[in-house]
Amino acid sequence: MSTVSDFIIQRIREWGVSRVFGYPGDGIGEFDGALGAAERDGDGLEYIRPTHEEICALMATAHAKFTGEVGVCVSTSSPGAFHMMNGLYDAKMDNQPVVAIVGQQGLNSLGTGSQQESNLERALADVAEYVQTVVSPEQAQAVIDTAFRTARTRLGPTAVILPHDVQGMTMPDLSPESWVSRSSAVAPSTRVTPPETDIVRAAEVINAGSKVTFLVGHGANGATDEVLEAARLAGAGIITSLRGKQVVPADVPHHTQQLGLLGSLASYTQIKNCDTLVLLGTNYPYGQFLPKSGQARSVQVDLKPEHTGLRYPIEVALWGDVKETLTALIPHLEETTDLSWQNSAAEDMRDWEHEMEAQANVRYSDGVNPRAVFHELNRRLPAEAIVTADAGTTADWYGHHIRLQRGMTGDLSGRLATMLAAMPYAVAAKFAHPTRPVICTIGDGAFQMLGMNELITVKKYLSRWENPQLIILVVHNDDLGQVSWEMRTEDGNPLWRTSQDVESVDYAGWAELLGFTGIRVHSDEDVAGAWDRAFATRGVTLIDAYVSRNVPPLPPHITFEFAKNTGEALLKKDPFAKDVIRDSAEAMVTEGVERIKNAFTKNNG
Repeated sequence: MSTVSDFIIQRIREWGVSRVFGYPGDGIGEFDGALGAAERDGDGLEYIRPTHEEICALMATAHAKFTGEVGVCVSTSSPGAFHMMNGLYDAKMDNQPVVAIVGQQGLNSLGTGSQQESNLERALADVAEYVQTVVSPEQAQAVIDTAFRTARTRLGPTAVILPHDVQGMTMPDLSPESWVSRSSAVAPSTRVTPPETDIVRAAEVINAGSKVTFLVGHGANGATDEVLEAARLAGAGIITSLRGKQVVPADVPHHTQQLGLLGSLASYTQIKNCDTLVLLGTNYPYGQFLPKSGQARSVQVDLKPEHTGLRYPIEVALWGDVKETLTALIPHLEETTDLSWQNSAAEDMRDWEHEMEAQANVRYSDGVNPRAVFHELNRRLPAEAIVTADAGTTADWYGHHIRLQRGMTGDLSGRLATMLAAMPYAVAAKFAHPTRPVICTIGDGAFQMLGMNELITVKKYLSRWENPQLIILVVHNDDLGQVSWEMRTEDGNPLWRTSQDVESVDYAGWAELLGFTGIRVHSDEDVAGAWDRAFATRGVTLIDAYVSRNVPPLPPHITFEFAKNTGEALLKKDPFAKDVIRDSAEAMVTEGVERIKNAFTKNNG
């Protein structure tokens, strides 16, 4: 006789899942036992056990991002479920389908305050699109199917709570019976196309524009060709969100990369002058960088209808899949013969690339230029590379310097922007695509959180990857750099070393201790050689780059408030005031020189 756990494992497989990320405990013990039995019988699930439940949930989220499949994570009851919450919020805020299978103490313990018994439904209710405790075998089928169906259609995490005794109960064959649902492991199609009348209205808005800008997000994944064709017809410039980088190849000349603090001046110029804005699969949250109200007519396409019209006043809101919607829209777009707007975006982007190269070539006296590290990485990215970035200044350098070509993939924790995600993302990417090279870029503060632990996970599973090449870049500046700069630029406060200093660790030595290759980079002259050596290594390499903590992540457009707050912070006895002033001056002079050179070139042909 099969148990509830046996049934759920088989049902997970029927939903197309072959790999789960889990951490054991007594609350999920019967289910884990069934997983082990299924593995021995040859019809189980690949069970990946990292070093922490938070990593399990982040890996499940990353798996969903890198494959388009449902990610699954498994944990015991509290505290395991609580540990997973951050990773589940990452899935929620980046619209990823994840199902969490969570253990619980026995049915008789519910509501009694027993050991490790907590109100998990209440705890998970905010993060999960659907959460339900299975209280009988007859209920299990409908609950697990609803969890998967909801995750796929609502693009978010769901949770199934399994009390320990229910996990081992006999699973009956379901027959017609009052209160018993007989459900199916079938999800409805999400290839949604809006009505023709709405498609025509959207085309009319786009056709009427002379300065059309597409803002493309991760929701447009899989629609690269359709985005490019629609932009060609409309003469549109293209901006991508940070998570949408991979949708549009970097060699498209009118793709001006990101918008905002870690975006390009070309994107800033484009968004400030466009007369039509088309939002494609993006919930871009930084309203201060969008056009003024009334400046641009706007169309938005999104599979999550609640996102449409949320960030900017929309004239036509299309509830649909980006690929399917653009396929329906393209025949209605009139091909423009005036490419001046698109060509202007391309010219501005060429100028920006010259500026980024110049910034990468600046030399600082207090450490390696972190821009140089990312710039040299970008020059060497192999075909089909997967690049992960972390929250913090690594996201700035990733946005400014990494250019993903067709076939490459990149991602990070987006709206949640949680630290440490780059490492479990990279490891999950290796499981999802074991033949592809993966590069993880992470700051030292994030690496110390749980990232260092995951090198142990890598050591454990390395033999499973056909191509074992995994490169970890640790941006080593002994500082929580992004927060340090936010203290200065947002609040006018000096850096507070008590909160900001990161204890220096020999990260390359830690990698070597585990049998991997460690490379220490102490000078800008060592950067190129470090990357060459890493890419020539068939295995795991950690590059420990000792970079300056005072290189400013300058936005493309420096506001008065930004300059004023930074000045006030330095006057308040910032401990690195002299270095910040010197390094900022170096960066700003380089920026100014490049912009003067670009303007001179334009004015003189």
